[in-house]
Amino acid sequence: MDTLKKFATMEKIVHELEDLKNSQQAIIQKLAKIEVDNIDLGDKRLETELPDMHQRIADNLDAIANILDYFAGNTDQFADTNHVEQLKEQQAIKEATGNE
Repeated sequence: MDTLKKFATMEKIVHELEDLKNSQQAIIQKLAKIEVDNIDLGDKRLETELPDMHQRIADNLDAIANILDYFAGNTDQFADTNHVEQLKEQQAIKEATGNE
């Protein structure tokens, strides 16, 4: 895999991890709303199971955030080490002049 393709794949993974993190945050917000609604309702099963679900999802969110930070850092380091911006400029010039 050439450098630009590898970097593009790395960037794609970073964006997918960001989407996953946002999805987990949305799930936590929805669970919190259900927990609040259940305060008035008082359903025992919801009272028992929702806090555990909330905690597991919060733990997953922490894990996703940690791996996102790690991988985004690796992606930035890869870009710096391999001069990705310069490679992108060179590729754009080649494409513009038809010298692929």
